Amino acid sequence: MAELLHIDEPGRAAAAAPQWRAFLEMGFRPLYLAGCLWAAVSVALWVFAPQWLTSQMAGVVWHAHEMLWGFIATIAVGFLLTAGSNWTGINPLRGPSLGGLSVLWVLARIGFLTPRPVFFWMAAACELLFFGWAAVALGRAIYAARSRRNYGVPLLVLALGAADALYLRAVWQGDHGLLMQRFNTGLLCMAVIALLVARRVVPFFAMRAVPGLSIPMHTGSGRWQLGAGALAIGFSLLNWMPGVAAFLALAGAIALVQVLAWKPWAVRRVPLLWILYLGYAGLGAGLLVAAAHATGLLLRAAWPAHVIGVAGFSVLIIGMVTRTALGHLGRPLRADRSMVAAYLLVIAAAALRLLALLPTSLAASALHASAGAWVLAFALYLWRFFPMMIRPRIDEPASKITLRPTSRTRTPK
Repeated sequence: MAELLHIDEPGRAAAAAPQWRAFLEMGFRPLYLAGCLWAAVSVALWVFAPQWLTSQMAGVVWHAHEMLWGFIATIAVGFLLTAGSNWTGINPLRGPSLGGLSVLWVLARIGFLTPRPVFFWMAAACELLFFGWAAVALGRAIYAARSRRNYGVPLLVLALGAADALYLRAVWQGDHGLLMQRFNTGLLCMAVIALLVARRVVPFFAMRAVPGLSIPMHTGSGRWQLGAGALAIGFSLLNWMPGVAAFLALAGAIALVQVLAWKPWAVRRVPLLWILYLGYAGLGAGLLVAAAHATGLLLRAAWPAHVIGVAGFSVLIIGMVTRTALGHLGRPLRADRSMVAAYLLVIAAAALRLLALLPTSLAASALHASAGAWVLAFALYLWRFFPMMIRPRIDEPASKITLRPTSRTRTPK
């Protein structure tokens, strides 16, 4: 890759004060912090103060939306904007443009909490513009660099935004059945993105961290997996459940086979890796649970949503937002005690949340314990990473002018 201009001036980043330039340098900085903060705040509101949720999108409808599009999808966009720099050599968004994208996200969160229809529509417009802007920025970088392997990524982000638009429309219409169908479509769009990203980066991270470890990239099975996910989305929109069940089961089974082929025993002493393996396995298991629900074997819709969302996405996310942030911030790739504690708390939150779905006398206590562990996990992440995110990389001068993406932690194209 061609060398791009950078100018060094005196002063080390380790001693630098917080800088807006550094904070808005790459997508992961504002969006990881925003997503993790909202993960803690939104769950605390939903479990401990549901009486405050009185907007057009209230109660469980608000909770489902904010978990999927306000938290999980936000982290995904932050990751893709950052990975897009490595894939293409072009930073899709930075500076004022990235700041503008972040402001749209904030306005959407505020609007969806405000109990007046005009604010609901304002929030919907901001959120859809958020996904559209991110997709266009990614597309410009990917297509300009002719990164053919990633041509589908902007389309997946657009699909995520389209599913959000359909969900919000169903909310306005008050159609609960259609709303749940749209939520499931959004969940599947996010699952396809997660499968695509994790299948590429987890083996890459593992082989870099464990000397002598060799892992197949599963390119062929990966195509089958992504194809199955895309077909499941299509059949979900058509409401043809046998097709949804068949292709979800195929995608989930491939994910579990891939985890075993990644030699999980070899990474047992590396927290930055085993948390990613565990999250990917949870996602695969969740797709199998969703397949069972689509066939009618599992009647309660909360099961696939929480196995995929909490045991899958959230465990994978807490690993990704630490591993990728450390790498792009120029920090040692080691998990300290606070990070491991955050991992264990998210795992505990997932287990307790699934326990709360069982019809037992422990359900309410398990739900509150799960929420407490969840909030503490993401509070720990913010406490540990916020000071790093608002300062320059530790290995770069504080006043460096850079026109290139971070290349020291290059992920596979």
